[in-house]
Amino acid sequence: MNKIKKYKIKSHSKSSGKLITMGFDKNFPMEVKRVFFLYGKKNKIRGDHAHKKCSQFFVPIFGKFILDIKTPSMKKKIVLTHSSNVAIFVPPKYWCSVKFLKKNSVLMVACDQYYKANDYIENFEQYKNYLRKK
Repeated sequence: MNKIKKYKIKSHSKSSGKLITMGFDKNFPMEVKRVFFLYGKKNKIRGDHAHKKCSQFFVPIFGKFILDIKTPSMKKKIVLTHSSNVAIFVPPKYWCSVKFLKKNSVLMVACDQYYKANDYIENFEQYKNYLRKK
């Protein structure tokens, strides 16, 4: 679990509002190839799978979430809110799900891989078998 990292997101506030910046430069934890946005209903879960090769960077845009990250031997829950200015980096081979705690929540996910259906492991028993073989 020590490969999972929290990153502070820089923000700049003025009386007219707030600007949040994120540069995908050499200091970013990965090369971004894909970005998508998750919209979830309150108390519903998205994700609930692992990736073989894809790293993900979770950025809360609006609302409140629980990232539930686990392996067969460890678990970690991280609460994210859009006001915390914190994003989470999750490398491949971690089982991850997102629970939406507030209505109209939006989560941005940046990935270092293009979409490939065979990169997903969507059954926890298959995930455990995959890890045993590695």
